Amino acid sequence: MRFRKAMAAIALSVAAPAAASAQGAASDARQVDIAYEITFAGLSGFRIDVTAKFNGTSYDVESRTFKEGILKAVTMNYDGRNRAWGGFSPQGARPSAGSLSIVVGDKPRTWVAQYAGGTIQETHNPAYKPSPQNTISDEQRRGSLDPLSAALSVGMAGDAACDRTVQSNDGKRRIDIIIRKIGTEPAAKAGVPGAQGDLLVCEIFTRRVAGEFDEAPKEAETERERPMRVWLARMDQTQMRYPAKLEAQTGFGTIRGRILTFRERPLTPEESQAMRK
Repeated sequence: MRFRKAMAAIALSVAAPAAASAQGAASDARQVDIAYEITFAGLSGFRIDVTAKFNGTSYDVESRTFKEGILKAVTMNYDGRNRAWGGFSPQGARPSAGSLSIVVGDKPRTWVAQYAGGTIQETHNPAYKPSPQNTISDEQRRGSLDPLSAALSVGMAGDAACDRTVQSNDGKRRIDIIIRKIGTEPAAKAGVPGAQGDLLVCEIFTRRVAGEFDEAPKEAETERERPMRVWLARMDQTQMRYPAKLEAQTGFGTIRGRILTFRERPLTPEESQAMRK
């Protein structure tokens, strides 16, 4: 798995738990904060922070992925922020919109997707005009979600999260993220403090559909054979599962991730009111 694909899959998997927490707690007004550490070839690499707010059947979730440690010191600047908002029901997520804001080096890019009546309205900044071979067709775009909204759809599936294909679109690339259950593992063996019961172990593959990609098609198919593995744990008294550990093999080394902190608190009256606007 290439580094970019691994990070895309990691971002999807670690965003999922906050959304999952919303299911079964529709009457709560609360905030969930989760922090993850990602190491690359044994060195400090990325930090991913997720903040999710829930009020009734509404959600507003934000994540931030940024470099830290040695990787930050010796490689190009990267800072990625995602946001997704909408509602949920027993049938799953009902996304209203999602956005991403990415800075690579000194080049920022923002993209917003709004969902209504089965259609997607996209806004790019700066304006994006792909070449004909990199264009995502309306048919390929149909049913796809921005990365964070895609994560929400996974989290709200609960114990069935691992056996599905998620259609993800970041404005430039349309990919399928294929999640497969491969078994379970006791918490003690997995080395996840605070986990309750066995962990669900899944593999995540990516399959490109359309858009702008760095690697050649043949190489992309080869990289699909090296999936990311994620361990999903119960960390509280609900039936929801949270990504607690992950591994991805890349051509440059192994990416590993682990949960650093998990906190939840009630929303203040002011925060609850702000979500209703």
